[in-house]
Formats: sequence, C-alpha cells, structure tokens
Amino acid sequence: MEMKPNGKSIATSDYDDKVMFFKDISLGHHESQLRFQLILFWEAWNPVKKTLIGLEMLIIDEQDLFTKSVFRVSDHTATMPFSWNSELSVLQGSHTHFDEDSFRFHSYEEFQAKCDLKGDLYDVVGHMKLVNGQSINEAPVLDEVEIAKARRVLIHVQSHDGPVMKLYLWDQAARDFCIKFKSYEKTPTVLLVTTVNAKTLGGTLALASMSSSRVFMDYDVQPTIDYFGWLGSNPAIAEEINAEVVTKRETMTIGEIFSYIKQEHAKDAFFECTATIDDVVHGSAWYYIACSGCHTKITKGPTSMICTNSKCGKVNVSGVPQYRSKIYVYDNSEQAFFVLLGDVGCELTGKPASELVRNYFESNADQEGNHEAPVPEDLISTIGQRHKFCVKVTEHNLSGKTQSLTVTKILPLDIPPATESSEGNHTTATSEETFKSCLDSAEGSKRTCDIDETEKAKRYKYGN
Repeated sequence: MEMKPNGKSIATSDYDDKVMFFKDISLGHHESQLRFQLILFWEAWNPVKKTLIGLEMLIIDEQDLFTKSVFRVSDHTATMPFSWNSELSVLQGSHTHFDEDSFRFHSYEEFQAKCDLKGDLYDVVGHMKLVNGQSINEAPVLDEVEIAKARRVLIHVQSHDGPVMKLYLWDQAARDFCIKFKSYEKTPTVLLVTTVNAKTLGGTLALASMSSSRVFMDYDVQPTIDYFGWLGSNPAIAEEINAEVVTKRETMTIGEIFSYIKQEHAKDAFFECTATIDDVVHGSAWYYIACSGCHTKITKGPTSMICTNSKCGKVNVSGVPQYRSKIYVYDNSEQAFFVLLGDVGCELTGKPASELVRNYFESNADQEGNHEAPVPEDLISTIGQRHKFCVKVTEHNLSGKTQSLTVTKILPLDIPPATESSEGNHTTATSEETFKSCLDSAEGSKRTCDIDETEKAKRYKYGN
C-alpha cells in the first residue's frame, strides 16, 4: 500500500458489489473482498522463539466511517487473519473519502486526569530533558547493549511549559528510539510517541509505550516540525534546568518498594517513603567501631586497630563508635526493617553514637569485663515517631540476601502531608505486560519481612 511520510496510509477503491463490510463478518472462513483504510500496523513476534509471526493491522471500513464520528481504542471482539493466498492491493478511484488519521495529544493535566483508567490510548509530544538519566543538552550516549538487556529507555519529557513526565519506551519502541536517535547528526530534542498508557507509579504519573507505539523526532512528521518551531521561539523553556528532575527521588510506599525489588530487571535505586517506627531491634549491637578517617569498620591487629578499607589502609587508627542500628517500621501498605548507618542515626536521635556510648561507659565504669553498650533510651524513645526516610535498594536486596533496607537520610516530614509530584531519575518500571500488575501488587500485597535476621518485633499501638 502507498505509505505517507508519517507512516499512515491512504486507500482508494473501485465500487464492487462483492465487498463485505466489517459488520457482516461472522466467525469462520470467508472468501470475499474487504475494503478498508489501514490506520496502524506493527510486527507480531513470538516472545519465546524470537521469530516474526506476521503483521497486525488496525483497520477501518467506510460504513464505520459514516456511523461513528468519534473512535476509541478497545478490546477486539474478533480478529481477521488473512490466509497465505490473500492479496493486498491499493484500490484506485474511490468515491469514499477517508479523513486523514490524526494524532491525539494530551497534556500533563489530561494524562493525570485519565491515569489508571481503562480507556483510550493517547499520543504525547514534547521536548526531552533526560535520556536514561543523561541531560539532553550534553549529547547523551546510548548504551545499546545495556538498553537491550533492560528492554527499556527512560525519558523525561516536557510538553510545552507543563510539568516534566516520565516516559518508558519498551522493547520495539526502545529499539526504534535508539536507531532514530543515533541517526541524527545533531542531538534531537523533540519526541512524539503514539498510543501511550498512563499509570501511577509511586504516586507519580508515568507513561508507558505499547506494542503499537511509534516514535517520531524533530522533523519526522508535521506535529514534531511544529513543536520544534515552537521550541525555537521559546529558548528559555528549552534551556531550563529542572533541578528536581535531576535530583529528586521517587516517592513510594514500603509495599511498592518491595514490588520494585521483585522486578526482573530492577537495579540499585534510591526511594523516599514515609513510615512509623514500630520498634528498635535488641539482641544485636546497635553500633560498630569505625576508622576515624573513612568510617569503615576496623579490626583488632596484633598491637593496634587496623582499618579494613584497602584504600585507607591506616594502622594505629583511633576507633570511633558509629550507628548501625536496626529499626522496625510500617506504613499503610507494609512493614520492614530499616538499617541506620553513621550520621543517619544522629539525624534520628539528635546525638552521635560516640556520645551515647561514652555516656554509658562513664555511668557504668564499675562493671567488669568486655561488653557492649545496650540500646540507648535515645533510640528507644523514637518508637511511635513518623519520619520520611530516604532508603537505598542494593544488590543484596535484589539477590535476596537481605530484606533490610538501608536508610541514607532522614528528611523533614511535610506537615500537612503534601502530594508528591517527583520526577526522579532512579526509578524503573515494568514492560507493557507487567506495568499494571506491578502497581496492583504494590497496593494489595502483604510481604513478610526477614524475621530470621532478628527477633520478631511486637506491634505497638499508637494513634498514628
């Protein structure tokens, strides 16, 4: 069929009494003619054998054209496979006028309003800010091997002067993006993606490509050409640096973090979550003795303390107590163990570990033998407090070696709690097939924490 530059097609036809309309088709084998306009087509691949099955097409006939003024994407009631001896040809001289298929763009606010709803799939156009965490102004370098392994590209895109959105391109759309992006002599800035699905991930709007999605850039189609012209007339918006896009972490519940960890292609990441301290773990040391220089754990040598950090390698080091405390926390979705290291413990209690250890031994100088200071009251008194934690997901979490999450910082708690609208660059989502199931499981699942790591904490009842 004759293809237009934007990937759409037009078809004309001679009148034929033998033409069958879509409404007359019944299940079973037919020998007849269909007269239609091709709207979209995409390759269908066997995901196991990695072989091409065929081409899938979205088509419309002239009767549907005259009976409907508005069309929407919906589930198929039936499909029409063409046999090996079917013929496709461009029809000439048609007296039926098909309107040109057009893009349907949504703004951030419109996508947000339709987020998580089962309905139409819309197109998005805007200018790119980040590509896999790299600034578009610094000519990003795409690692095709890594992208092929992850099966995705994460793009932060801004439509006109609206908020920045996260756009995940999966599988074929990711490959198409790489090929097209690298084909430009200069780094492209405008991106148009068709039929994207809007979902909520960690309280944040995220757009995901579908198997039918197509990717266009700067001068590919008229809408990208028009947007490129608009962007050239608004250089301040194009050059604007959105600090929160680069630095702000994704906000998630504990349940959503655990769902992320279970994803096949999850990587090290940072998240923010608000949780209540339920208990402080007893029965194990809440601090360790660290090198005064690099804060790495030190060991006892033959005559002195030695730093275990090969890059430090100091001997005769002076040891300083540092926090390594484990707390039990919960939110409305799940419960977990958090580990407080170093300055994080001081952020929680307001006192350094060295001061608490010194105070204990000064008050118990009459006790004999080597022993450790028990969990201090300053830590115990935090039970029932609600905080916003920045936690890190590491390879130990992803491999299942531990379910404890390391806290890297304690952030100010918003009062009243504000709706997060972060565009973090540490997040990863699933493909089209698992994007929704990941979110559903994050809302409904209850995950058991690694109770074997320590004694099971008893749930305290607080009015929070």
